[in-house]
Amino acid sequence: MDFIKNQLQRYGMNDTMTLYVSNILMVLFIAAICIIANLITKRIVLNVISRLISKYRHSWSTTVLEKRVFHKLSHLVPAIIIYFAAPVFPVYQPLIEKLAAVYMIVATINVLNALLNAFEEIYRSFEISKIRPVKGYIQVVKIVMFIVGGIIVISSLIGQNPLYILSGLGALSAVLMLIFKDSILGLVAGIQLSSNDMVRVGDWIEMPDYNADGDVIDITLNTVKVMNFDKTITMIPSYALISDSFRNWRSMQMSGGRRIKRSIQIDATSIEFCTPEMVQEFKKIHYLTDYLTTRLEEIEAYNREHRINRDSQVNGRQLTNVGVFREYIQRYLRHHPKIHQNMTLIVRQLAPGDNGLPLEIYAFSNDTAWAVYESVQADIFDHIFAVAPTFGLRIFQNPTGHDIARVKENEEMSASAGVESGNRLSME
Repeated sequence: MDFIKNQLQRYGMNDTMTLYVSNILMVLFIAAICIIANLITKRIVLNVISRLISKYRHSWSTTVLEKRVFHKLSHLVPAIIIYFAAPVFPVYQPLIEKLAAVYMIVATINVLNALLNAFEEIYRSFEISKIRPVKGYIQVVKIVMFIVGGIIVISSLIGQNPLYILSGLGALSAVLMLIFKDSILGLVAGIQLSSNDMVRVGDWIEMPDYNADGDVIDITLNTVKVMNFDKTITMIPSYALISDSFRNWRSMQMSGGRRIKRSIQIDATSIEFCTPEMVQEFKKIHYLTDYLTTRLEEIEAYNREHRINRDSQVNGRQLTNVGVFREYIQRYLRHHPKIHQNMTLIVRQLAPGDNGLPLEIYAFSNDTAWAVYESVQADIFDHIFAVAPTFGLRIFQNPTGHDIARVKENEEMSASAGVESGNRLSME
């Protein structure tokens, strides 16, 4: 600075003009140094660092570069130069140092924020991130970092110790707790969800109170984001998963089997004992041949042993069409390629009611995918509905308009037949 002033005074400038011109030239000189240093840092140093990191070919190195951590770190270079150049301007030195310090604090917070983002993305590339998500904890760290950074910036500008500001915040603790109520509840809920392994990213959850039925795609400090099967997004407060009930289908997906529990209604009036003719027809069914042979021998031996009078079908043990039908469904499911054979498989009768006799199929498909599961279930019941008449059974169904029309048609035909018969009698 003195050198510039001496040179300007040699050219005959007065003291006031010399002061202004020298300050302007010094500002331009410092600005030029900052620009050159910034360019060197970004064009040379950062390129060298990027090439060195790229040689490792790790996913984390690419992530760090994508998050521009080193690029944001380079912003500290001009601020450091300005900070150490402040003594050149004695009058404005305190102000320049404060502003440079504030800029360095903000730049440091920006670098740490980018570093935390990179860490989160690297962590999410591991499978454990679905079991132990850390996004909520990282958000807490960011909140603390921004609060501490803001306090330091304010203390730097007003020239006070940060501890004085922190002590003054004690009186505002109630207000802060009210402002950050959701964040505090979300943090506690996140810890409980993570420690108890209640929900993970990728889980299928169902929460009717929030109209949520789909896959968890993100878990943050305050919310759990669910993509429903209709492709809408539902945001659920994290603490709601602790206070309210929800269904997690993860165990079903991990087990490899999805439950089929559906019943058909058999018309009770179609249930009857099997006649010899019916038994002969049933023996032609592949799944029933061995069963009927063995079963008939057991029944015959029992009736003979107990000297049952076979003149009436009511006496002794007999086969029924619904019993044979139930056994057929059981064996059909045992041979079905899409039914999980190591899980519960039951074909059972439920209590009869106004709609007939319910015959329930309780089994598990060996594919948990929704589309495949629905297709398997539909194929099974398509077959059951189609094969029921073979066993002399009718599926119960409330009368429809078609049924009523047929009844009326039959009544009209009967009436017309009666009229014709009467006419013939009168003619005779």
